Formats: sequence, C-alpha cells, structure tokens
Amino acid sequence: MKLSKFKFDLPEDLLAEYPAENRDESRLMVLDRKKKTIEHHTFKEIINYFDEGDLMILNNTKVFPARMYGEKEKTGARIEVFLLRELNAESRLWDVLVDPARKIRIGNKLFFGDDESLVAEVIDNTTSRGRTLRFLYDGTYEEFRKKLEELGETPLPKYIKRAVEKDDEERYQTIYAKHEGAIAAPTAGLHFSKHLMKRLEIKGIDFAEITLHVGLGTFNPVEVEDLSKHKMDSERLIITQEAVDIVNRAIDKKRRVCAVGTTVMRGIESAVSSNNHLNSFNGWTNKFVFPPYDFSIANCMVTNFHTPKSTLMMMAAAFAGYDFLMEAYEEAVKEKYKFYSYGDAMLII
Repeated sequence: MKLSKFKFDLPEDLLAEYPAENRDESRLMVLDRKKKTIEHHTFKEIINYFDEGDLMILNNTKVFPARMYGEKEKTGARIEVFLLRELNAESRLWDVLVDPARKIRIGNKLFFGDDESLVAEVIDNTTSRGRTLRFLYDGTYEEFRKKLEELGETPLPKYIKRAVEKDDEERYQTIYAKHEGAIAAPTAGLHFSKHLMKRLEIKGIDFAEITLHVGLGTFNPVEVEDLSKHKMDSERLIITQEAVDIVNRAIDKKRRVCAVGTTVMRGIESAVSSNNHLNSFNGWTNKFVFPPYDFSIANCMVTNFHTPKSTLMMMAAAFAGYDFLMEAYEEAVKEKYKFYSYGDAMLII
C-alpha cells in the first residue's frame, strides 16, 4: 500500500472547529461491509445496530491539560511547552515539545504563571522540537501536579485555530475517562452521552474498558511512500484480565464486538493470542495497522472521519476495505460531514 492512495480533497470548512451541540447528536454514517451499503443517521441511533449481549470496547484514558505557555528568562519570549510524558516523577523530568524550538537551548530556564512560581530548566535535546525539562518547584509532588493542571490548557489539535474555551475542558474528554495520561482524546468516544450509555446498558449491551494513552505519534505525518517503512511512536497500553474475560466471552458467544475508536483497535490488535482471543497487556505498543490486514478481535468499529494520508484513515481503510472506505469518504465530503477530532462518526459493521 502506498501513501499516495490515501490522498483526497478535503475542503477546509469540513474540519470541525467546534463539537456538535449535544454529544450524541453528531451525524453517523453506517457502512455495511457485506451489503456494501452506506446509510445516514444521527449518532444516538447507533443503539439500533446492537442487541443484548453485544459488546463495546472503550478506551478510558483521560486527557491532561498538556499545553502550557512559559516565558524564557532574560528575553521574556513566549514559549509554548507541550507536555508529552513524565520521565521521572521524583526528579520531575518531562519529555516536551517546545515552539518556537530554535529559541530554546540546553541550560535555558522557562518561567510559568503570573507569579513565576514554576520554573523549568532545559537539560536535553531529544529531537529538533523535543526537549527534556526538569521542573523546579517548592512543594510536594501532589502540589506540583496540581500546579501543572492549573497552568495547562486542554490540548486541542493544532488544526483548531480558535482559542481554547471553557467548554473544551469537558467536551474534549469522553464521559468515561478515568486514567490520566493522554495528550489527545480518543475521539470516537466523544459521541457517547450519559443518556445514550444508559440506554445501551438497559438494552443489555456489555462494555469492556482498556487504557491506551494517546500520544502525538497518532498525528505524526507519514513521510514514506511505502507504508511498511513507517514507524509509529510507542504508546502506553493497559488491558486488564477483567477486560480480557469480558471480550473473550463475547467472542466465544459470537456476539458483535465493537472497537470504539482506532486507539481501541490498535490496543486490542497489540494483544492477540494464538487462537484469536485477547490477552492481558501492560506495556508499550507501536502497532501500525494499514491495508491489507486481518483483524482478530473486533468485527465492528466506530471511528471519526480522518484527514488525508493519516494513519487513522489507513486503519479505517484496512477494516472497511480500501475501495469501500474511499467511496464513503467521497460521500462524506459531498454530504458535508464534519471531519477530525470534533467531527462526525462512522460505524463500520
């Protein structure tokens, strides 16, 4: 498979700047792989495609406010610091991206907050944009983390040009988010409202939760024409035995097993047993799924509409079938579906 096969014209006005007014009222395109049909619904109608005993697998990662703004010592230049991951809690070392990167060298100090009570020192260059920072803060680790929360803002994707609003704190988070560690939301899950979850539960739909902390690697552009040469960044993945038991029971009963989002699909495909069941997992995954690919666990998938040439679009194409997905995307553009993180959803059955 070649990168150029995933190019399509996406009008800028179809990139969703804001979420739908109500989570479960975004649009839903339903792709039936057997019948090759495309239907148009609203998201809450997804309940009609599931019966008692069917299973939805959710990613319960929680987005933390990863984007901060600091001032460089002496010059006072405003620097964006994007927290990627904590390297060492005790010494308060973090992997970060800085922008503009050219201004930040090892030894530089950055000051955060009006009172400049949080200071960071640059101690390493990891990539052209990446740095390792050591935060200096008088207080306990809990107080330090609280300070980061206070000074950070919701890390909306770069394509959203507007300022972060109060609403975003809640809306760029799934309602079942539990374990903090993601710097981007598992966006397929953003369409589930409390009311819809309750209705699914009453109908007898089961849920299993895994945790995959979404990193920026998910959005890294693919820069090689031959997809087999692309390397994904590693992301932290935890699949408990409890989740394994729920999933494997549904597989054995031949139920509909639905991966809610590409992150769930990547997670479960990283932990497949030899007899096509799920294994527990606690570690890192850099699984990259692109066509052709044989899926082992899920037979159904919820996903958003993705940008051209993205690894997320490639996974959706592997699941739906390349030609069918391209046809669906053409239809989505024609019908003015909203794309990307705050956009509309697709159910592939």
